[in-house]
Amino acid sequence: MSAVAERYAAALADVALERKSGEAVRKDLAAFVEIFLASGDLRNALESPAVDGAVKNKVITAIAAKMGLNQAVRNFVYLLVDHRRTHLFHEILQVFGTELNKRLGIAEAEVTTARALSEAEKKELLSVLQRRTGKKIEARFAEDANLLGGAVVRVGSTVYDGSVREQLNRLREELEAE
Repeated sequence: MSAVAERYAAALADVALERKSGEAVRKDLAAFVEIFLASGDLRNALESPAVDGAVKNKVITAIAAKMGLNQAVRNFVYLLVDHRRTHLFHEILQVFGTELNKRLGIAEAEVTTARALSEAEKKELLSVLQRRTGKKIEARFAEDANLLGGAVVRVGSTVYDGSVREQLNRLREELEAE
């Protein structure tokens, strides 16, 4: 991630938290970036040096009104367009999400299990992870039949491997060591 994208994302996180609208800003920024990346005409209008700044601002105002964008997001888009940083939208969106989660005490987890978990099992696993990390956990769940059983959980750079495959590997290593 570029240092420039990190600075912009941190500044937006400051504003979002100050206004107590972190989730609204996250949602609206993601919606705008999706439209911006999908529309070649919009990108051309906002990135072209031939288009006057006042026209660009009218375009942004119209889109923001139509989408019902949060004021902080609208102002942020003005800023990025004025400073010719629109090429950083996608990167800023990613960094902003991570920065906002960090400031709100939310950790992202990737949970891989051998089979689909029931809602009760997911809830129990998230509860254990929250107690262990001391943070609120937002998890993405995936399945991998190669695990045989158990789960592998990645929270940040920490991996908790409770899979049957890993337990069998440890047992094999212990037997080989004897």
